[in-house]
Amino acid sequence: MSGHSKWHTIRRSKGVADQRRGQLFTKLARDITLAVKEGGSGDPDMNFRLRLAVEKAKSNNMPGDSIQRAIDRGLGKGNEAALEEVYYEGYAPGGIALLIETATDNRNRTNSDVRATLNKAGGSPGEPGSVSWMFELKGLITVDLAGTRMDPDEVQLAAIDAGAEDVEVEGSVLEIYCEWTQLNAVRQALINQGIPVIGAEKTMRPKTQIEPDEKDALAAMRLMEKLEDLDDVQKVYSNLLITDAMAARFE
Repeated sequence: MSGHSKWHTIRRSKGVADQRRGQLFTKLARDITLAVKEGGSGDPDMNFRLRLAVEKAKSNNMPGDSIQRAIDRGLGKGNEAALEEVYYEGYAPGGIALLIETATDNRNRTNSDVRATLNKAGGSPGEPGSVSWMFELKGLITVDLAGTRMDPDEVQLAAIDAGAEDVEVEGSVLEIYCEWTQLNAVRQALINQGIPVIGAEKTMRPKTQIEPDEKDALAAMRLMEKLEDLDDVQKVYSNLLITDAMAARFE
């Protein structure tokens, strides 16, 4: 399975997920605000990215008034500073590429925090464009067939027929990749067939992955963890191939 799923599974199992640090609602709210700004609409029916963000917020029991407040911020209502989505680039030990997605109302603060975290953990900041070319914007749909009688091979074929570009399977879980602009269509086609979609989101998928030695891999994962714990960081993408052995060691 891709580093995306393995990494977030590790984060949950280590008990360092956003919920424990009280950051989850903040990150969800910022995602909603940015979705409103990008889509130019506060109506989830007219703005697919916003719909995904609101659905994710509701699934995590975020209060309705908090969701509305985040939408209003995206529309420019209220006195809060405007948020913007900014990507930072860098390297972890072993030359592992990092693409760091942030939501910030103060670029100087965020830039300082990201650079300091990279430097302290043995990484290094990258120039704009030094890393981003290694990643592609994709839609990611996650399906879990546990508890169903569905055949993963048949679901994989159904996903490809619906417009998916690639499907990764591990046990009962399928990661389905498609063009970002086709995410809604592919997701709806799967739902219409009764396939249990448990997540749909934007992702930056590495074109290739690298497998460094264990020391560098573990150092890279520690750095990614520190970056994701920063208030302004939404997600960290990497081209690190996380093996089962590495995951077990890190946990």
